[in-house]
Amino acid sequence: MEQPKRVKYRKMHKGRRDGSAHAGNTLEYGSFGLQAMESAWVTARQIEAARRTFTHHFRRGGKVWIRIFPDKSVTKKPAETRMGSGKGAPDHWVAVVKRGRIMFELGDVTEAMAKEAARLASHKLPLETKFVVKPVAEAVAEETVTAEVPAKESGSEN
Repeated sequence: MEQPKRVKYRKMHKGRRDGSAHAGNTLEYGSFGLQAMESAWVTARQIEAARRTFTHHFRRGGKVWIRIFPDKSVTKKPAETRMGSGKGAPDHWVAVVKRGRIMFELGDVTEAMAKEAARLASHKLPLETKFVVKPVAEAVAEETVTAEVPAKESGSEN
């Protein structure tokens, strides 16, 4: 499971989850993605469960990019503890996911396979999701740009 190597402060405020994601709301790496339709805290365990679902469904083929990271600590007090005496100890880590955020990106697989894997992985997550596909014009433009990069000729430099 993912968690930060070290943090400046162990205990964090709850924060607010209102509004939509301004960053991370477009496909950058893969051809397909899983986008959040509502805001929620996604735990490190849930991210790992979804990742394992993708890799299992692809039979270790294809590529999966995880675009969220659990960098917020959530504290919890022990069971049957009286009120007061300060904030509890850090219990687990969550990623704050806002509406519109691309959580996972998928590549090197067919659309049908990616769609089914995303459906299975969405059952492991605590929020409503949507399967998104990179527009064809962008995908074709990226392929032509990478194909048109000229090879460096030796000896022709001044």
